[in-house]
Amino acid sequence: MSRLPDLTQYDAVLFDLDGVITPTAEVHMHAWRTMFEQLFADWDITPSYTDSDYFDHLDGKKRYDGVAALLRSRDVEVPWGDPSDAPEQDTVCGIGNRKNVVFSRVLREDGIAPYPGTMRLLDILDAAGVPSAVVSSSKNAEDVLAAAGIRARFPVVMDGVVAEREHLPSKPAPDVFLVAAKMAGVDPSRAAAVEDAISGVQSAAAGDFALVVGVDRGAGAHALENAGAHVVVSDLAEFADAHGSAS
Repeated sequence: MSRLPDLTQYDAVLFDLDGVITPTAEVHMHAWRTMFEQLFADWDITPSYTDSDYFDHLDGKKRYDGVAALLRSRDVEVPWGDPSDAPEQDTVCGIGNRKNVVFSRVLREDGIAPYPGTMRLLDILDAAGVPSAVVSSSKNAEDVLAAAGIRARFPVVMDGVVAEREHLPSKPAPDVFLVAAKMAGVDPSRAAAVEDAISGVQSAAAGDFALVVGVDRGAGAHALENAGAHVVVSDLAEFADAHGSAS
């Protein structure tokens, strides 16, 4: 444990949200699976949707980019449409909005709790005066942070809403991480980034962050390392434990 880098030595730590701070990745996976299984059945699309599709095409990307990527993997093309499209419309945006109806219902009914290990690490960073920021592709980031009761912990939240407004490309492009670092007033060469998605690790690595941490929630340690992670853990409690043993 003591061999892990000391995150308190960086000027800031930028965290992905889903799967890193909160287990919303599981809620997203459930919502995507429910929506796409029905869509594939209705449209007679093969092969069937699997969890691998989530990791390969959806995880870490902006909602509509993920829809387009997954449909493209099945040689299906539909009009892009507009973000204001109703969930019933058969456009990329409409299909993405259809999934979000499921996600919002689950979040509203069940709530969400942050990972205890992540909260321990955030407490350590706060005590050391190291700012934390959220870098999420999700347009639901603000709602998730509020539902988890931790919105006030993050002065900077770069999410899918900001990315769309600023016309920033999805991860694995580095733009969202670079803009978040700028918002936080830090240089990527002195900051750390924490991600559980392959596309997110690629994004931070492309941004030349001093440290890229992969959190393996199912993507696979080797895949995260190959994407550019300098170190991979199964839970951020490992950093908190290492800090405690070193102090």
